[in-house]
Amino acid sequence: MLFHSTFRKDLSRNFGATLVILITIVITVILIRTLGQASRGSVNPSEVLLVMGFSVLSQMTTIVTLSLFIAVVSTLSRMYSDSEMVIWFSSGQGLAYFVKPLMRFAWPVFLIIVLLALFAWPWSNLQIQELQNRYEQRNDLERVAPGQFQESPGGKRVFFIDKDSPDNRFGNHVFVSSIENGIETVTTAQQGRIDMVGNERFLMLDKGQQWLTNLQTGETRLTQFGHYEVLIDSDVGPANETLLSRHTSSWSLIKNPTRENLGELGWRLGLGLAAINLTLLALAVSAINPRVGRSYHLGLALFIFIAYYNMLNVGQSWVATGRVQFAPFLLTLHGGVFTVAVTWLFARNMNWSWRSFWPRHEHAQKATS
Repeated sequence: MLFHSTFRKDLSRNFGATLVILITIVITVILIRTLGQASRGSVNPSEVLLVMGFSVLSQMTTIVTLSLFIAVVSTLSRMYSDSEMVIWFSSGQGLAYFVKPLMRFAWPVFLIIVLLALFAWPWSNLQIQELQNRYEQRNDLERVAPGQFQESPGGKRVFFIDKDSPDNRFGNHVFVSSIENGIETVTTAQQGRIDMVGNERFLMLDKGQQWLTNLQTGETRLTQFGHYEVLIDSDVGPANETLLSRHTSSWSLIKNPTRENLGELGWRLGLGLAAINLTLLALAVSAINPRVGRSYHLGLALFIFIAYYNMLNVGQSWVATGRVQFAPFLLTLHGGVFTVAVTWLFARNMNWSWRSFWPRHEHAQKATS
């Protein structure tokens, strides 16, 4: 039908434009945040774009849902303001007539939202966590740029190394300065390498010397060595031995239904259900008075979206703490919102208003007649 195709084209244009704008805003915000993390040493500066890409991917579920919601509200609000809806209503078509073409347009978007929530969300979070862990767990030798003095994270050592190994495990002209228990230690060596001994990481130095200075007494001691070992990390284990629920795959959440996992699973499933409910709510909330304008309804639509997503987060917390159960949470929240959306849509379709149920209004009509 011509009307259906035209309506879907308008939705597609608004959805695409809104999606591009929201992605641009999110990329800008995440870029600023990631650069801040890189300046604080939480993220590898060379992996800023990679971390930013994974961060944007993890937020795509919310972005796509909000884009669909705004596209529906803006499209129908424009039809109201241009009096196109008046023509359709006068031809005997109610607001419920728009449900079918709207759902035909929205069902691929619903599928994308579900796939993003169930698969892309945990995978992108896991990749970000692995990048951060790998950068935080790098040894002190790997933290040093060639020809630059670098302080270790705990502030116990200062390094200077000329690196010449592709894997960064070997370095020439090593300088290590540390202060511990009132003793200043300055160690130099012609070559150094990193070796693992059990779960401990050592810096192996060859052909060097070490100065020990007692800062209280001023006594010094010089020691020359052919081989010397410096402990870098006392306990080095594989990263991500215990994953948070937000990093765990959806299938693993189902196989291990703890409270925290059920809360996370309810949140992911709730994103898809919320997208459906928000689409129906957008159809109901988009009815405007052309003389009033669309600002009020756009503000109301954003308020509904924010409130719904906050309830999702609160429900996830309640399920994780055991205050509510998994199934009752999904049924109460999403079933309740679906009921409100259908009732509101039915009232709009029947052109009901609060004045229809106000007794004084009926008495006033009888009095005037």
